[in-house]
Amino acid sequence: MKLFSRGFLLCIVAGLSVFAAAQARPFPGPDVQQIYQRMLPQIEKIPAFDHHAHPGFPDDPDVDAMAAPPDFSAPLRTRDANPELIAAAKALFGYPYGDFSPEHGKWLVAKKAELRKQHPGTGYFNMILDKLNTESSVANRAMMADYLDPKRFPWVFFADSFMWPFHNERETARNADEGVFIPLQEKMLHRWMRQEKVAELPGDFDGYLKFISRVLEDNKNNNGIAMKFEVAYFRPTTFSDPTHDQAAELYQRYVSGSVPSEKEYRTFQDYIFRYLIQEGGRLHLPVHIHSAVGIGDYFNLSESNIMNLESVLRDPRYRGTTFVMIHGGYPLEREAIWLSAMKNVYLDSSEMELIQYPSAFKDTLKQWLETFPDKITFGTDCFPYNEVLGERKLLAGSGIIADGSGRGPRRDDLGK
Repeated sequence: MKLFSRGFLLCIVAGLSVFAAAQARPFPGPDVQQIYQRMLPQIEKIPAFDHHAHPGFPDDPDVDAMAAPPDFSAPLRTRDANPELIAAAKALFGYPYGDFSPEHGKWLVAKKAELRKQHPGTGYFNMILDKLNTESSVANRAMMADYLDPKRFPWVFFADSFMWPFHNERETARNADEGVFIPLQEKMLHRWMRQEKVAELPGDFDGYLKFISRVLEDNKNNNGIAMKFEVAYFRPTTFSDPTHDQAAELYQRYVSGSVPSEKEYRTFQDYIFRYLIQEGGRLHLPVHIHSAVGIGDYFNLSESNIMNLESVLRDPRYRGTTFVMIHGGYPLEREAIWLSAMKNVYLDSSEMELIQYPSAFKDTLKQWLETFPDKITFGTDCFPYNEVLGERKLLAGSGIIADGSGRGPRRDDLGK
């Protein structure tokens, strides 16, 4: 797994130059900017590796296993009015306007349609990667699309749905966010059932576990490189350690009907979560876990913060499983870096460079790179928000237009 982007390499070079003179000069000297300018052209030539993204067209329902709830409160930098997005459109598509009025937005939609005709099949998204000098981009998707080149877009599939096999009326009714999220988990579980030609859930618990393992094995054989959990959106990330018999008893009681209590459902889910990560170790499938703040007005940060997962990450039973903490635990990224002291735990930078401006994000990188620089992966978290916004969201968070000027590459904040 390639762990560094051009931005990481530049930060390391600059950091080493300061470290070398640390005893004689505790603060950066005037030569830092000169070193930066000298090294940047060489770093620019290194293709990036995007470890976390959601590539796809805006009308593709398989871009993610869940969807954004309506009218949630988006942080400032990710809003459509961010002027950085205009600079991104200019850099990526030659956008000729200085705003996104409806009339001007039509130009961008038409431009993308023209490019899709010029680059049919897998050509369009390969062209986008080439423009960004990106070798490959890991695709977190419900299912892969035939317009994505599997050689450049390796697949990470979603595993949360196995934790929701029962009647979910209580779960869905908890709040407006869950009213969107939970039905999509039910849909995803039925898609795995169709994939395995299973008409209904197995009548016994061991049969259900075998079904889960079969899906994981088949997905790996279908070029899946890791499994992904978005569980923080649906329930607390504190996991107890129930026995097989406890989970089996709950499965037998509820698989055919009736609604489990919240406590019962959590107990069952705790076992399934641990079973999945154990299988990840057996199958050499890394486990990616959303570990930061999320979209929606009901996302509970105190119940889903990354430190809740410490007991799982430090459990000797899972030392054979590789964990990637997607989004680096933000806003607890300073604490999160110490979890990567475990040999099998990595942190991913995606989302943070979209929410934070470079002036703040650089402090996160500095602390990470000074602590465990070999345990960090770079990701964009790109996502097709709509017909107009899309690939530009990828570019806006990349640092290529980080100062909003559109003057050219500025990848010192981990951009592509």
